[in-house]
Amino acid sequence: MIDPTNRVVMVSGASRGIGLAIARVLHARGYSVSAGSRDSAALQQALRDQAGDRLYCAAYDAADHSSHPAWLDGTLARFGRLDGLVNNAGTSNSFSIEAGDEADLDALWTVNVKGPLFLTRLCLPHLRAAGSGRIVNVASLSGKRVRNENIAYNMTKHAVLALTHGTRRIGWEDGVRATALCPSFVATDLTADVTKVSAAEMIDPLDLAELAATAIALPNTAAMAEMLVNCRLEDTL
Repeated sequence: MIDPTNRVVMVSGASRGIGLAIARVLHARGYSVSAGSRDSAALQQALRDQAGDRLYCAAYDAADHSSHPAWLDGTLARFGRLDGLVNNAGTSNSFSIEAGDEADLDALWTVNVKGPLFLTRLCLPHLRAAGSGRIVNVASLSGKRVRNENIAYNMTKHAVLALTHGTRRIGWEDGVRATALCPSFVATDLTADVTKVSAAEMIDPLDLAELAATAIALPNTAAMAEMLVNCRLEDTL
């Protein structure tokens, strides 16, 4: 496993849910964490117990491309390097094949696909320079199969899988390893209205964060392309 000492990881969507859990777990393991979120005040409050030399909080909006280089530049100014990126920021809506406005479709592509794509593009040179750069893209089992009507969400998560494998291909020779983290229902705000599975039966964000941390810590010789995580029986797994 890679020693986390002096290693720096950026985590998007870190003010709540999966992103917050990942930021906390990485920090607890000894990483320096650069946390990004649309609401920087809420982010600092959520991570107040981790405040110190190994935490940097920044404003980041996946839909606002001007915030991408600003966050990266702030991270490099604070820590001087970058070793990992967790593309966690994402959203969902009910756009289906038969209903939904085009604006709703565009919103999901902007946040769920363009956001991680263009942030990866910016960070990739620094991850290559590290020699053991790591990218974890928080996708979904909805990127592996379709079990509901929310087709736009499914489509974007399939695209995140493609982004992950494309990143693995172009970064491999320079030690960059990318992993798609694909959970089923996770007990977060995003699933608060789900009734088919109770919150108690859903994946705990901290358990998912442990898997993300493992992907980041694995050596170049033991990289995982995809981590499929289910909380109920999946016939396709």
